[in-house]
Amino acid sequence: MKNQLKNNWKLFLMASLTLGLAPFNPPHIWGKIQWILGGNAFSGKDAMQAQDWFDVVLHGTPWVFLIISLVLNLIKKK
Repeated sequence: MKNQLKNNWKLFLMASLTLGLAPFNPPHIWGKIQWILGGNAFSGKDAMQAQDWFDVVLHGTPWVFLIISLVLNLIKKK
């Protein structure tokens, strides 16, 4: 599993630049991150619904895999 995460960084980069940023103007994941960091995602009349959280997971997963892959590639095995 570790080798698959480490070796597939190109796939994760492509997924991040396509699915991770779609729709592209403005990037959808950026708006969701601002919503979460703004504090309105958890309570109030504009709280995020289940579909919004699914959207964060859908658009954020490629970025998480890309970061993990890059970290694994940068860490030298002793």
